[in-house]
Amino acid sequence: MGWNCRECQAFVEKFEGALGKGKGRKLYAYKVMMAKKMIKFNRDFDNFKTACIPWERKIKEVESHFGSSVASYFIFLRWMYGLNLVLFAFMFGLVVLPEVMMGLPYGSIARKTVPRAEQERAMDISVLLDFGGYCKYSILFYGFYNDERTIGVLQFRLPLSYLLVGVGIFGYSLMVVIRTMARNSDEGGDGGDDGQFTFAFKMFTSWDYLIGNPETADNKYASITTSFKESIVDEQENQKDENIHLRRFLRVLANFLILCSLGGSGFLIYFVVKRSQEFANLDQDELSWFEKNEVEFVMSLLGLVCPPLFETIAELEEYHPRIALKWQLGRIFALFLGNLYTFLFALFDEVNLEKEKSIRNATIWGLNEYYSNYSSYHNTTDIPPPDIHPADVIRGPCWETAVGIEFVKLTVSDIQVTYMTILIGDFLRAMIVRFLNYCWCWDLEAGFPSYGEFDISGNVLGLIFNQGMIWMGAFYAPGLVGLNVLRLLTSMYYQSWAVMSCNVPHERVFKASKSNNFYMGLLLLVLFLSLLPVVYTIMTLPPSFDCGPFSGREQMYNVVMETIENDLPAFIGNIFTYATNPGLILPAVLLMVLAIYYLNATSKNYQNANLELKKKMQMVNEHYQLNYLAKRPGAAANGKGVNLQNDVSLAAPNPKAAVTHPPGPRGLSGNARGPPPGPVRGRGRGTPPPRH
Repeated sequence: MGWNCRECQAFVEKFEGALGKGKGRKLYAYKVMMAKKMIKFNRDFDNFKTACIPWERKIKEVESHFGSSVASYFIFLRWMYGLNLVLFAFMFGLVVLPEVMMGLPYGSIARKTVPRAEQERAMDISVLLDFGGYCKYSILFYGFYNDERTIGVLQFRLPLSYLLVGVGIFGYSLMVVIRTMARNSDEGGDGGDDGQFTFAFKMFTSWDYLIGNPETADNKYASITTSFKESIVDEQENQKDENIHLRRFLRVLANFLILCSLGGSGFLIYFVVKRSQEFANLDQDELSWFEKNEVEFVMSLLGLVCPPLFETIAELEEYHPRIALKWQLGRIFALFLGNLYTFLFALFDEVNLEKEKSIRNATIWGLNEYYSNYSSYHNTTDIPPPDIHPADVIRGPCWETAVGIEFVKLTVSDIQVTYMTILIGDFLRAMIVRFLNYCWCWDLEAGFPSYGEFDISGNVLGLIFNQGMIWMGAFYAPGLVGLNVLRLLTSMYYQSWAVMSCNVPHERVFKASKSNNFYMGLLLLVLFLSLLPVVYTIMTLPPSFDCGPFSGREQMYNVVMETIENDLPAFIGNIFTYATNPGLILPAVLLMVLAIYYLNATSKNYQNANLELKKKMQMVNEHYQLNYLAKRPGAAANGKGVNLQNDVSLAAPNPKAAVTHPPGPRGLSGNARGPPPGPVRGRGRGTPPPRH
């Protein structure tokens, strides 16, 4: 009774205004009105936040017609666009803008001036398309930036900022990728439905009754249809029987063919790189456009031809579509990674440090001769700098700018091939099928060529491969990040238009991973492999002596040591020296490895605990289902009931359970709930009982 009194008192306090009269009733009505207004405001604000998400409606439209697997690509593309916007803000705000606002203007020094021999053709379209001429000596590339320790009134340390931003891009990207993977790990692994009654839930709970827009209703209808197709494919794959020996043989054969394709691709890249090194020693004016861009053309062609070839070979394996997508992504990833590293090794092989040293020695010798001759002729030690126009100064090859140009050319070539493939392979193909199907010998939609399907694996790996080039090339070409932002922005509109107007849904629609952690894992691996060449450049290769922010130094990282020695207190230098001691680094690395092992073991324990909890919940669910079948009215009479003897009660019965049946007639013994079950029950149907 005490509990009932407290419950009644709480009820009266909550609804006292509604029960009373006067001011209390008005105050209660005001509170109810404000509560409803707040609920409506929160709902409208949530809708506003959803509308502010870039391309949210466009992605939902794609998902409703093509499924979550295709929509996952555009979600990944939007995420990549946001990442590159932040990277562009770092590079533009801390490197490009200070140089433009506080650095020396164009034409003031040799590194910012087109050489006299190149000025005649510096504005030719063919030269600018190859990023030569004025493009080569602009803010797009490494060689434009000054090597003075401080510039401008603010005494901005540009070389230090350039190095920290170049390394900070990798640090920020690593933090964002790992954070995204950790956030997505709670959403489920492979995207499959572990729950029961999947089709019943989809049938009775999928529709949104608040939809008032006809276009939204059509999209919702298409989304529900696609969701049913996804679940049907999952159910068919779970119940499929297969010949295990034949399946193993076909999978071994498919992997052998793909390994042969990867080996042939690597040999072709090696052969083309060797030819490009031979062409570099010839006169550039005598070479054709194809000979100048042979490496980029072959790499783009391999990226265009090999993914469909891998997909055709993968038909032999007959994996689940979700597993087949991961295999396809891994194989194309191996292809792109091999091509990228072969291309990178070729660029570093072209770095001629001996020529750099000879030009540097000749320049130093010429300056010494000038100083000695001027001093002996004028008999003075106040020697002015040589009066030479910046365009006439002998300069070194500036290998950093050359590497940056090659990365920019490869990125532009990849953009052109991707867009031309969509225009010709999808749009033109769809036009032919659409307008020639009425007057052709066979059905073009059902047969060859038919409408194209969206290549998920090729497009995802194209994004990852392109981002790897951006991470590698941003250190040598600061303008590459801005170029990639424009590329991703146009790709969202261009590819979404192509998908909705030129492609058809896959024949085997499947549900993609909700977390996209597989994509993130590949991106994390590319990030690590992209960091290695940049670290090798900073720590090992000597910078060019007459271009870039690190000219005049033995190694690029020496700018950090200069800052510590000249601008910071002495104890900070001592701390940095102790921190770089191998005796301290090795225990720290060992501690991190042990921490990773511990966290991995802990996460596995949590996963096992979650699996056990799911099993217990499923057992409880089955227990209550069997109890319901056993106690269902009419079950025993129909012979379908189940008689269970429960030794253990999972929960005590609720004494305050809601009454769900009317009271039986007074004076009846036995079944107090009413007449026994039979055909006479149910809203006047059946034979009425006889009257006495």
